[in-house]
Amino acid sequence: MSDAILVLNAGSTTIKFGLFDVSAQGPELLCKGLLDEHDAEPRLTIKDVDGQVLFDKHRPDLGDEAGLLDDILNWVDAYLVSDDLLAIGHRIVHGGQDFVAPVYLTDEVVDALQTLTPLAPLHQPRCLSPIRPIMSLRPGLPQIACFDTAFHHNLGPLARRFAIPRRFDALGIRRYGFHGLSYQFIAHRLADMSPALASKRTVVAHLGSGSSLCAMRDGASIDTTMGLTALDGLMMGTRCGAIDPGVLLYLQQVHGLSADELEHLLYKESGLLGVSGLSADMRVLIASEELHAIEAVDLFVERAAKEIAAMAVSLGGIECLVFTGGIGEHSIEVRERICARLGWLGVELDATANNGGSENIAARGSRVDIWIIPTSEATTIARDCMAVLAC
Repeated sequence: MSDAILVLNAGSTTIKFGLFDVSAQGPELLCKGLLDEHDAEPRLTIKDVDGQVLFDKHRPDLGDEAGLLDDILNWVDAYLVSDDLLAIGHRIVHGGQDFVAPVYLTDEVVDALQTLTPLAPLHQPRCLSPIRPIMSLRPGLPQIACFDTAFHHNLGPLARRFAIPRRFDALGIRRYGFHGLSYQFIAHRLADMSPALASKRTVVAHLGSGSSLCAMRDGASIDTTMGLTALDGLMMGTRCGAIDPGVLLYLQQVHGLSADELEHLLYKESGLLGVSGLSADMRVLIASEELHAIEAVDLFVERAAKEIAAMAVSLGGIECLVFTGGIGEHSIEVRERICARLGWLGVELDATANNGGSENIAARGSRVDIWIIPTSEATTIARDCMAVLAC
């Protein structure tokens, strides 16, 4: 078995992971797994690249995450046969001003990343949670942090600055942007497809339970919709996206909502779920005939189209539109309806290609290329880990 890197992506009640062979020129996925902690008995499931189950186990929840992580590491050790695991790469949501490239994780780095929790209160603690248990379980195994914000760290002042007193910008209150690991993968994929394509003025629509856009050219982020936190920009599954800040002041001053109550409202009760009153799942809403569900889908599409047009302003035009993420990759109707609103920009969809699973879904006469490109944040992390280890 060849050298390998394990990539961990810790969510609120799950840990997704992928094991990559890194002996070749680029990382190659060997298998992927899910540790699901929703139930009283957490379940660890591992599948090969063809979807065949390699391992499936329930275990009693003893409140010991280190034990669950040890299950993953022990399985990996057995799968690799020998000590070929080179490192563990982690998706870290927020890197703040200081972390703009992958770094080795030490106690000092973890402490610094924990101070960024107020900027990503639901995501940061969870993505950091496996690191110290793994330090105890495998003290000699390198762990590397890869940041969702890093891809956007060179945003220009017009894209990153808020219109508030400059002293707050000096404190780091600025637009950071997220989904950077996904956008980095798309930029790499576009370059692989064609250098000419990679140089185009491109808007990437990462649409899923968390949604954002990135305006990019020549593999670099020019603008993005998320800001200081992952709340800004597009409407999402349970997050509101951009909102009049006066609404928040009103809810505090008139309705007496506390900061914690506002946080829960904005992160957990809003978006598709809040508008529909039914579900945060786009598939459920599209299948529903409920008026509120229909309105939720309409609002999602309208907001996405408006923001794509705004990204075109940042780029000085649009030559390529890429759909990715769970909704972007799989929702035929959402892609169709967004593109229909952008016809004035030269966006023209080929309905047959869109319905048929093609990667290139632009009509023959479209002035804008339109692509569906499945993303892989885990591949980006594995690739970044290889670069760090090579230094």
